[in-house]
Amino acid sequence: MDIPCIPMARGFVDLAAVVDWFSRRVLAWRGSITMDVSFCIEALEEALSQHEKPEVFNTDQGRGSGVPSDRSSSLGWSSPAKPSLGG
Repeated sequence: MDIPCIPMARGFVDLAAVVDWFSRRVLAWRGSITMDVSFCIEALEEALSQHEKPEVFNTDQGRGSGVPSDRSSSLGWSSPAKPSLGG
């Protein structure tokens, strides 16, 4: 999951994108003007409902680091395989 902050004319929009790094395909995305974690959860839930459970889940280390680990069990997996923090 990557969460870039996009400058707009009046403020910023945060974009949560769930990306398959092998194919470089965006599996799901959501935008938000607040850094509430719910838009990240929604994007991840959509990706998981339409695609296989990942072997590795990688999130950025920026302003919003994606889905908190304590929420992973509510997303239908006991552990997201090999968690990875990319740079």
